[in-house]
Amino acid sequence: MSDVANHPVKLGGVHHAAYRCKDAKETVEWYGKVLGMDYTTAFAEDHVPSTGDYDPYMHVFLDAGNGNILAFFELPNQKDMGRDENTPAWVQHLAFKVGSEEELLAAKEHVESLGIDVLGPTHHGIFKSIYFFDPNGHRVELAADIGTEEQYAELKRVAPLMLDEWSQTKKAPRHADWLHELARKEHGHS
Repeated sequence: MSDVANHPVKLGGVHHAAYRCKDAKETVEWYGKVLGMDYTTAFAEDHVPSTGDYDPYMHVFLDAGNGNILAFFELPNQKDMGRDENTPAWVQHLAFKVGSEEELLAAKEHVESLGIDVLGPTHHGIFKSIYFFDPNGHRVELAADIGTEEQYAELKRVAPLMLDEWSQTKKAPRHADWLHELARKEHGHS
């Protein structure tokens, strides 16, 4: 047996993340117009390569920058696209980085100029975000990092403690309360 089999997989990053879309052309155009993503590749088959099942599809790939690829499948023979109704709409989302708070505010202005409702910016302590929905109902987040090296180090230090406490109590641990202090005040929570 190879020694490699005894070690965890060594990942080189995310190759692509794939989601379903209602209309591949509309989705490609929207992500190009709203977020400036280049459309790079399409796969289309009548049979699924991994299973052999008959299920015609269009699989489109968009460049999200820095070697990150976002992909979508249009599946015309499947039931209409839905979402997990047991999960709140704010939970499942696609989050993309922007370079600064200024870029975040400029992005908000651009997205709103296209008639899209934007929520935020929301202060998350170490980054600020805006939120909006794509034409498929996927929530999109743009985030600008604002944290310090000390803040990131402290968050890494308390992460295992928080996970252990959460696993036992299912109540929000308070080790990193400072992260959402401003957001709580904004919503009238202390």
